Amino acid sequence: MPELPEVEVVRHGLAPAVTGARVLSVDVLDERALTRHPRDAADFVGRLEGREVRAAARRGKFLWLPLDERAGEPEALVAHLGMSGQMLLRDPDTPLERHERVRLRVEHARHGVLAVVFADQRTFGSLAVDALLPTPDAAPGGYGTADPLVPSQVAHIARDPLDPAFDERDVITRIRRRSSAIKRILLDQSLVSGIGNIYADESLWAARIHPETHGTALSVQALRRLFAEVRLVLEKALAEGGTSFDAQYVNVNGQAGYFAHSLNAYGRGGKPCPRCGGPIRREAFMNRSSHYCPRCQRRR
Repeated sequence: MPELPEVEVVRHGLAPAVTGARVLSVDVLDERALTRHPRDAADFVGRLEGREVRAAARRGKFLWLPLDERAGEPEALVAHLGMSGQMLLRDPDTPLERHERVRLRVEHARHGVLAVVFADQRTFGSLAVDALLPTPDAAPGGYGTADPLVPSQVAHIARDPLDPAFDERDVITRIRRRSSAIKRILLDQSLVSGIGNIYADESLWAARIHPETHGTALSVQALRRLFAEVRLVLEKALAEGGTSFDAQYVNVNGQAGYFAHSLNAYGRGGKPCPRCGGPIRREAFMNRSSHYCPRCQRRR
């Protein structure tokens, strides 16, 4: 599943092409791509056509394009990529992409007419036009926007560690009250967003923390070190275009990221730890896998 770095790479690629662009037309090829939209495809099309995109914003794994106001109601096109969703930029007359679900034709003053394509092989992703709500802390809703607004479908998602408004002190205080395993805590999107399975494993390995260590057993200093490593891991993944294990995750130009070559723990079960040489252990975890070094990340 695309995590924060992958979604941020997509947002960063979309921003210059869609900010200030006007939506000329919308073609819904598969209504399964609108499962998060509260009404039918005709309503989705009617809420988009003729409107101007003001920015490209992100919180955690959610992406949204704020629209110019209509009847005084702030709205945005919200995208969740699910397991295999892709947002691609194409020439307006290019043939349909494989697994293409929705195509928007937009016109930009500088870039001309472009196609914004939503493709999704496994159909777990979705688009929706959603109302924008004020943020409780009056800070910008997410990365890429200055407006203190967030889509109603994203309002329950916590800020991520790269968000300037992320309150690390508060998050650490809340973690230390929990008796759950730290990896489960990191995956709780209502506490901290954007850290999926891959980057949780990598951050815990870098901080030398066993994934089953309870939040109550971690000191403030250890958690500060962990979040410092989380940021370093996410920033490195961003610099390398995200993590691609197959063709399902690509950027807006269809190119794969290469952070998979920099992984130290995730996906390396049985291979030597890059730090101590001991074997990386792979264990079942929430219908997925958890990877760590028993020697470097001892459970305390």
